[in-house]
Amino acid sequence: MSGPYRPGTPCWTDLMVPDQQAAIDFYCDLFGWQGEVGPAEFGGYAVCSLKGKPVAGIMKAMNPDGSTPDPMPPSAWTTYLSSTDADATVKAGTAAGGKTVMGAQDVGDLGRMAILSDPTGAVFGIWQPKEFPGAGIVNENGAVTWNELATSDTDKAGAYYRAILPLDTAPTEVPGAEGYTEFKVNNRSVGGMMDLSQHPEGTPPHWLTYFLVDDADSTQAAAVRAGGNVLAPAFDMPVGRMAVLQDPQGAVFAVIKTSDAPQDPDPM
Repeated sequence: MSGPYRPGTPCWTDLMVPDQQAAIDFYCDLFGWQGEVGPAEFGGYAVCSLKGKPVAGIMKAMNPDGSTPDPMPPSAWTTYLSSTDADATVKAGTAAGGKTVMGAQDVGDLGRMAILSDPTGAVFGIWQPKEFPGAGIVNENGAVTWNELATSDTDKAGAYYRAILPLDTAPTEVPGAEGYTEFKVNNRSVGGMMDLSQHPEGTPPHWLTYFLVDDADSTQAAAVRAGGNVLAPAFDMPVGRMAVLQDPQGAVFAVIKTSDAPQDPDPM
């Protein structure tokens, strides 16, 4: 990778769970990753890799002082959007009607991060790269291939993200996917947005991480054998075949076998 992701582009995803080692084992087995608990100075944060390149992070849920949270927060994958100035993005997020879950802070020399909540309640991260631009591999089997916002108000959410980052929203041109919105950076589709009405009643607004696989059905079966759950059994949709799964600790993610050739893996 020659440089950081364009601002507004999803650049990283990580998972926070009570049992970090169990999560590392589950995802490494499912997607062919390599990973281990990281150094203590970074709270043991594990940067998992695929083909020797960083693909996703897994961390243990803990308070800033290292103690165990009570109550324990729900296990969840977080999508991070790239920014040239995390502090400015946090400020813009408040002005646009969102909330700050965690203010901007340095992560060693790797970068600067923040956790925000959009006006509809969906939580996501901001990443200002320094030495670490983000995922070193995307759009390949076992790696992230799409990030999607499900929201109760697509107009309000779209206006918010356009206000805080240099991205646009536009109706998709994919046949059969009418009503779906794409996030675009420099006229390139980098993510999606859909209305929560297509989800089970009571589902809160959220960002969903999609991992590319060579067979959605067999990946679904492997996840179940490893103790995971199926929220939406593998089904055909306009761009491929996907399933929505839940890992043994409750974190939700999607897997997809695309019907077209893989996207250009260069996210710049």
